[in-house]
Amino acid sequence: MKLRTFAATASMVVLASVINDAQGPAGTVTIARPEYDRMLDLAMRRPVEPEPPPVGAALTRTDIRARVTAGLVRATVQIEGEVFRTGTVKVPLLTGATLTDARMDGRPVPLVAEGGRHFAILAGPSTFTVTLEWVAPVTISPGRGSFMLPVPASGSVTATIDVPGEQSDVRIQPGLVIRRGSDAGQTRIEATLDPGSPGQVSWSTRETAPATVREARTLSAMKTLVTIGDADLRLVTLVDLTVVQGEPAEFDVRIPAGYEVVSVTGASLDRTEERPEHVVLFVRNAAQRRHQFLIDLERPHGGGSLRLETGFPTLPSAERETGEVAVEGAGTMNVASPDTPGLRRFDVREIDPALATAARHALLSAYRYQRTPGAGSGPAADALPALTLDVTRFADAPVLAAIADRAVATTLVTGEGRALTEVTLWVRNRAQSFVKVELPAGASMVSAEVAGEPVKPVEGKDGTRVPLLRQGFRSGGEYVVSYVYLHAGAPFLKKGERQVTLPRMDLPVNLVEWELFVPDRYRADRFDGNVIAVDTVEESASLLSRIGLGAAAKKVPVAAAPSVAPGQIVGRVTDASGAPIPGVTVAVAGSGTSQSAITDGNGVYVLTGVPTGRVTVTGSLTGFKSAQRSFAFDQRPRQADLTLEIGAVSETVTVSADAPVIDTRSSTTGVTIRMDEDRPQSASNPAQQSQTPSANVQSLQRRAAGVLPVRIDVPRAGTSHRFVRPLVVDEETMVSFRYRSLK
Repeated sequence: MKLRTFAATASMVVLASVINDAQGPAGTVTIARPEYDRMLDLAMRRPVEPEPPPVGAALTRTDIRARVTAGLVRATVQIEGEVFRTGTVKVPLLTGATLTDARMDGRPVPLVAEGGRHFAILAGPSTFTVTLEWVAPVTISPGRGSFMLPVPASGSVTATIDVPGEQSDVRIQPGLVIRRGSDAGQTRIEATLDPGSPGQVSWSTRETAPATVREARTLSAMKTLVTIGDADLRLVTLVDLTVVQGEPAEFDVRIPAGYEVVSVTGASLDRTEERPEHVVLFVRNAAQRRHQFLIDLERPHGGGSLRLETGFPTLPSAERETGEVAVEGAGTMNVASPDTPGLRRFDVREIDPALATAARHALLSAYRYQRTPGAGSGPAADALPALTLDVTRFADAPVLAAIADRAVATTLVTGEGRALTEVTLWVRNRAQSFVKVELPAGASMVSAEVAGEPVKPVEGKDGTRVPLLRQGFRSGGEYVVSYVYLHAGAPFLKKGERQVTLPRMDLPVNLVEWELFVPDRYRADRFDGNVIAVDTVEESASLLSRIGLGAAAKKVPVAAAPSVAPGQIVGRVTDASGAPIPGVTVAVAGSGTSQSAITDGNGVYVLTGVPTGRVTVTGSLTGFKSAQRSFAFDQRPRQADLTLEIGAVSETVTVSADAPVIDTRSSTTGVTIRMDEDRPQSASNPAQQSQTPSANVQSLQRRAAGVLPVRIDVPRAGTSHRFVRPLVVDEETMVSFRYRSLK
């Protein structure tokens, strides 16, 4: 073995030496003769052409959707496949089928029929998707229905088949049913079929003999809303049908002449068909006993003041028909209707809730009618009465959506020049959602409340919107809206001038009361602006009283009294001389609940939401004896005035007199709080009272200390200056004054 290995190695060395010796000049390659012969042999051979595909085309997948209706089966067959050969290829599709359409990519497909088989002429190589429509008759035998389903010879075949009747026993041979379900009188199966083998679909039927058609009997109720527009007349009719006998699959509704059908809706509606002065409603389930439809009709008219005559939709085949008609109008108009036989007018408040919900304007009139086909004699017995309307239009006039009977503003001014202002509005609101508030330059909104609950103001480009309503709150009368804003100004100097402004509001205000609180470090005088000092008003009232015009003096609005509502107790707290006492805590207890209020600068308090039953009203203030009044409260507003005497807090004075009931039926909106003009001047000095801070100032001081989301060091001691301004409509209320430091 070692000798052979040595010999082979020696031969290779000798051969390599011979080859190296036979090398040609540079740029040439020298190979052995056998290698050269092999290369010549390869060069002389012809290339081997690829083998052609075994078939010209193949079907990969088929999806069949078939539905049985009215003795026929209609199906849509979607076939996917691929053409392998280049050029035009004849692709086999279906055998034994009656095709009605064949398309590929939305265009017709050329077909060739040979020996009962349909071929498609397609160009390749490419993939394709062909959609075929075919129809076949259904074979009906006693208790069974069947048809033959042609199946293409594709890789996989699935089918979805709908047959009439719920819970039918549907079978398919050959094939495998993989899913079954019933809905709306139909049974649906999903199956996998044997490719290329026609399948026989069969199902059980209940009808062994032709079904007896029962005469349909129907009762109808037609509720129509007539809307008189600026240039059109609209009818919205709620059709309520009750099937007494039979199974009608369609309902023929006659519509008045000249009207156009805008829309028809209904839960059981399948489709509609419009005919001259008729609209036919087809339903999905003829066995359903009750149907409801909403028909919307309209027609144009000349506009302005005119006479309109209109009929109503009706169901001529109904055995009995009742109806209601409500009339509404867009804009300001007067609608009169002459008496018409067959139409009975009734109160619009008794209209059907469905019509009341559909109305977008105030209902003007309402009518009822009843039609019974065959009653009486002649064709007029089946005719509906026509409604004649004489419409007189008037020019629209602006109407206030909301108004504030009273606005109370309280401004606290600090030595740093900042001003914290609270504005409280007593609002009567019909439909306004927001009040636009234009704050002074540099001011920002801090908080807002509607009926005692916080709300969020909305910032806009032209001002801040304060909500007048909130979720879950619906006002039946006057209610309170308040907001607080902070105005940053220049610090006070030793002396100078200052101007304070209330914001503009797009809400009319009957009377604005403004209390300006200045710190005790400064003295303010020489007030000016577009407001009236309360001192001036009280002096005018006193002068009128002295010259014999006492009745006129009592009409001067020294301070607007609070409006009253059911469930409220109001009153005024005074001292022995008749002077009002501000800051008195007035509490009411009874029926397991208690609440309290603090009197304002006029000594007036308001308790709201007092429960029914025996109640006790108590007023207390440091340095005075407490005063009590007890009476039976029955939700009628009461006035309970209290008089506090100087003494210890532990002492109590009980008043035995009952609280008078406030008459809210009078023309005045507020309770009358008696102001005694004849009391001694020392006790009712207007100048002295204008200096005393009211309960509003004390309340705002407490809120700024711990409730409002803003840090401000409000003064605890100072002087109040009060002003009033009547009838403020979208304009600023302004006051200017001079000040000087007292320290």
